[in-house]
Amino acid sequence: MKRTSWLPSLVLSCLLLAPLAQAREWLAVGTDFPQLYGQDGQGRFIGLGADLLRVVLGEMGDSVRFELYPWARAQLMVAEGRADILVGPYRTPERERHMLFTRHAFYRDRLVFYARSDQPLEWGGDYARLQGLRVAAIRGWVYGDRFDHARAHLDLRSVEGVDNALLMLQHGRIDLLATNERNSRPWIEALPAGSLVRLQPAIDSKDGYFAFPRREPYEALKVRFDEAFQRLLEDGRFARMAAEAGVQVPE
Repeated sequence: MKRTSWLPSLVLSCLLLAPLAQAREWLAVGTDFPQLYGQDGQGRFIGLGADLLRVVLGEMGDSVRFELYPWARAQLMVAEGRADILVGPYRTPERERHMLFTRHAFYRDRLVFYARSDQPLEWGGDYARLQGLRVAAIRGWVYGDRFDHARAHLDLRSVEGVDNALLMLQHGRIDLLATNERNSRPWIEALPAGSLVRLQPAIDSKDGYFAFPRREPYEALKVRFDEAFQRLLEDGRFARMAAEAGVQVPE
């Protein structure tokens, strides 16, 4: 009897250690998205996306490591399985061929045109009125089906980063900038008041998600992630976090 008295303790130890053995660190990547994902002056990752990942993965017993890259590179890293989570992509058929998207979006963007205030334009949602104008779009961004259908008829310039595009607009190197309000707000607020105008109506609105590589090991992880995120929705934590971050969320 004494020879087997250690068995219950061993079984209990194995049960306690099993969750720890399954814990993992995820690599989350993205670009600088105001209010959603970025770094503060001390290098700490901030924004609703980063905060949600800490909470959701923590509830799963996992941890997360963050890195910043240009948007096109971050997407490629996740599509190729070199990173685990992409922070904030809009959902498109092309991206879904390479990535698994979470069940729920965690923010909503309004996509709009900006022009210089000394060159006002009434576009009224009619892309034909934009012919002959130099239009900048941010490299790697998604603008919606109507914009995509009009691409062939636009003088479109692909630009790396909202800050570069706004500088081009200020100096008259482009006539219009297609962007989203959230990303553009910090840069526009730093410009002289009234120097730019936002055109109406909006180009489109898009919801942003988290995404994983479309590979078999990630399917089970996505299910666990969705379940943990659902709990945040049900107990009100997600709504509180989004309100504190000042982020518009899907209805």
